[in-house]
Amino acid sequence: MILVVDVGNTRIKAAVFEGAILLEIFVFTKIELEKNIENILNKFQKVAHLVVSSVGDVEKQSFLAFDSVLNICFVSNEDPFPFQNKYTTPKTLGIDRMVLAAGAVFQFPNQNRLVIDAGTCITYDFIDHQNNYLGGAITPGLRLRYESLHNYTAKLPLLALESPKELIGDSTSNSIHSGVVNGLVYEIDGFITEYSTRYSNFIIILTGGDTDFLAKRLKNTIFANSNFLLESLNQTFQYKIKND
Repeated sequence: MILVVDVGNTRIKAAVFEGAILLEIFVFTKIELEKNIENILNKFQKVAHLVVSSVGDVEKQSFLAFDSVLNICFVSNEDPFPFQNKYTTPKTLGIDRMVLAAGAVFQFPNQNRLVIDAGTCITYDFIDHQNNYLGGAITPGLRLRYESLHNYTAKLPLLALESPKELIGDSTSNSIHSGVVNGLVYEIDGFITEYSTRYSNFIIILTGGDTDFLAKRLKNTIFANSNFLLESLNQTFQYKIKND
């Protein structure tokens, strides 16, 4: 069994896999990291590997506390990946984006793929049908958009995510909800439309914490899977074992 852990900017997601089968998913904060891993290992005592992908600020030492009982792998850009990295600054490409790109190659071979990860930031990553990673875009996610309106203005309130009641906001709060949510939906649809006009045999993969909220609001047909990064992390580790 394999325990994969994705350390994001806001939270930690983990999953236990037996081969390609996902057995259970866990979500917790960075403060609870070691205790939660202990609980997972007590529940799944056959776990032999711990695979970590991190863009957050959790110290490696928190994971190395388990190196006496587990084989620990920190996924890095030095590992083998199933695509050619055409980024002009390849070493600056986030490991989460590389893992997502790998998953797109594994799960959707011989296609042009756009992976949209809707988390703290929205990342767009494009991998062509010849498995060349070409790059993409980074924009603020829903939470950051709400926070920036509050933090960088004098009077706008900090609101929690909420579906806009109407396109035309009839109050300050409703105007913020319309601007944040509709603005992001139009952005994503716009990116998808532009990529689709340039590339045929094209699939869009939507993942991340806001997947379910956004998927039903998008006009374009997408493959939505909030667990795509965890699945991709498992597949990337399996690929590393075969190619090291």
